Order: sequence, then C-alpha cells, then structure tokens
Amino acid sequence: MNVPVKHSGVNWLGDIPAHWSVVQSRRLFVERNQKARPGDLQLTVSQKYGLLPQAEFMEREGRRIVVVQKGHDILKRTLPGDFVISMRSFQGGLELSEHEGCVSSAYVPLTPVKWVVPGYFRWVFKSATYIQALQATSDLVRDGQALRFENFAKVPLPHVPESEQMAIAVYLDRKTTRIDSLVTKKSQFIDLLREKRQALITQAVTKGLGARVPMKDSGVEWLGRIPAHWKPMALKHLVSTPITDGPHETPVKQDSGVPFISAEAVSGGSIDFSKAWGFISNEDNARFSKKYKPALNDIYMVKSGATTGVVAIVDCDVSFNIWSPLAAMRPSNAVVPRFLLHALRSAEFQAGVALNWSYGTQQNIGMKVLETLPVPTPPKDEQHVIATYLDCATSRIDALIAKTERSIELLREHRTALITAAVTGKIDLRASA
Repeated sequence: MNVPVKHSGVNWLGDIPAHWSVVQSRRLFVERNQKARPGDLQLTVSQKYGLLPQAEFMEREGRRIVVVQKGHDILKRTLPGDFVISMRSFQGGLELSEHEGCVSSAYVPLTPVKWVVPGYFRWVFKSATYIQALQATSDLVRDGQALRFENFAKVPLPHVPESEQMAIAVYLDRKTTRIDSLVTKKSQFIDLLREKRQALITQAVTKGLGARVPMKDSGVEWLGRIPAHWKPMALKHLVSTPITDGPHETPVKQDSGVPFISAEAVSGGSIDFSKAWGFISNEDNARFSKKYKPALNDIYMVKSGATTGVVAIVDCDVSFNIWSPLAAMRPSNAVVPRFLLHALRSAEFQAGVALNWSYGTQQNIGMKVLETLPVPTPPKDEQHVIATYLDCATSRIDALIAKTERSIELLREHRTALITAAVTGKIDLRASA
C-alpha cells in the first residue's frame, strides 16, 4: 500500500488508510420498520442468489416456498439499496436489495444514510473478516438465535470517502466477475470430465473393449444389449454373503478410536476417511462386527438419502466400521472386485437403482431389491482386462478433476482475500476514484 496508514482499533479492519475513520454502524444504517403493503412484491433472502422475488427463487430452485396470501402487514418493507439481515447472515453476511418489496418479519431491513454507497457495502458485508466479527456478537450458532439489529450495531464500520467507495465497488465488481467466470468455466470442464468418465465406464462394463463383438438382448429393458458371451447375473450371485448393512442405532461418538463411516465418506469409488461420521469405541466396534466386519475389496453402496447409488471399494487395511445407510457387498470368486465396482458405477446400473428405489422422507433402495439387479458379467479373465483398463483411464481423469478442483479452490481463496483487502483499504484505488 502506498497510502499512509493507521491502526483502526478494530480487529476485523486492521490497519486502514490514515484518511479513513471508523464509525458505529448506527451512524451509517438504521433499521427500516415499515410494514409491507398488500401490493408489495414478496422477496426471498438467499445466500446463493441474494435477495430476489419469491417466484424467481422458486423457478431457480424447482421447489415451492410459503407465500403470504393475507395479512401482509406482518411483512417488512424494503427498498432498492437496503440491506437485509437474514437468519443465515452469520454464515454469509448481509444481502443487498435491488428490488422494492417486502421480506419476512424474521428479517431485519437496513436503510443507509445518503453518503453510503450500497455497491461498496455490499462487499464489506460479504468480506470474511466482517462475517467473523458478526459471528462473534452472538452465540446464535450454538443456541439457534437469529441475528438482530443489536448484533449488527456491535460491529464498527469503515467511514470511507464516497468517491473511494465507488472506486472500490467498481474494482471488486470487475475483479470478482472475472474470477466467477473462470470458476464457472472450470466447473463446466469438471462436469465434462465426469461425463467422459461415466461414458468410459459404461461402455466398458456393458459392451466390452472389443471394437466388434456379437451382441445379444440382455432381457433387461434398462440394460439393453450386451456381448453375446456375457451373462446378466443378479447381484446376489456375485457376492459371497448376503448383502448387509451397518447397525441401526446411533453409537456414542468418541474423541478417538475406530473410524465410523456413513454415506458422506463414500464418493468417487473410494472411502474418504476425513469425512467419517466420527469415532466409536473398541467395544462398540466389536459388537457391530458380529453382524458385519469390513474386509479388503468389500464394496459399499449408499442405500438411502440424496446420494443413493454411490459406491466405493475398501482398498486399504484400516480398521473401521460402517453405519446403516451403507449396503455392504463382499464379491465372490465369480467376479473381480474392481470390475464389480466399475459395473455398479455404470450409467445403466445406476438407472436400475433409480428405477427401483422407493421414497419415504428420502429416496432409498432395499438390500433385497439390490440383490436382484442384474450385472452384465463377462468371463473372469475379461473382467481383469476391463478393470485394469478402467482403473488406468479413470485415474487419469480423476487426477485432472482433482487438479481443476484445486485451481477453483485457489481462485475462491484469492477472491475472498481480494474482497477483504479492498474493503479495508489495503489496495490503493484513489487514482480510480
């Protein structure tokens, strides 16, 4: 920074330009306590989209939300340039309103004084250090309180010349737009890589690796045609023991002990132990192991919840156990374990899972149903060839996905740091003012 600085006396701001000052939030924003009118547009506050009309939010999300039909005076009016404190502001800051309308009575609309530039404070209220300061004003994360104006008023704000506010807003709008565009392109690239991986797997485990082989009807509508020398075998004929699951109880979580795995730790064909539910005692592990004890090359499938159908293989000797959302399969001698893993990840088998799951409060598939689903099964030597080919091909794709995900992570870290630096005066933008 080329501009003289001084310590602000406020932790979240740190050093600021010497010509800036620090003021109480109440000097810049006041709570808008106007009741909504019957014709006011009802708005939804979202960390994902900001503040937008309820109809637009429902269209984007594909789900309905509560719309007030009568008694609009329970809602609060908000105008363009206002900010809104929502029930999730402790996670992602305040939202800027670009609409005239109304919000839930649980929210707190704030109206700025005349020399506040909303475009600048939009970024102030989204900066990581400001959000941390806001979180420190309440125990709401622990006890479920909502943020109120009193919490907002406890966090001092920078008093910045209006021309600099405008320059910082323009600068961050431009920089973050570029970063967001890069993130979008990289995310789309990851989607294409995943589609390519899925296509490779599906082609290999349902059609084989040969360019021209005689084909036959599998007899299963969602499976289609398979090589003539393959057999569609029910999953129960490819496992050495009946498909089972983990305990249907919630164990006592320990600070250390035996890792306890649930659906969150199953992804990408392997187990992510960093996402374990927690640890259980040796005693609970011994008791649960009487029903099922994990072994090398066992395969797990998520059988309930949003990720139903996702599979992983045990490829390490770590001692652990599993919970009831996972179905455990132990491949028999009739199948190469990693071939079975790839077969269960194929688009066709996943379609079979989706066709056979049921809905309660969430989607799920029963283990008895799972046992009946057919797997196109080639001779074992061909299974080895396919498994080796797919292990190699998918590992290259996975490495590229991981590299791209890391680059997205770095871009997002840079975005966060850039916002904080700009709104606290660490980047000299006076020449742009």
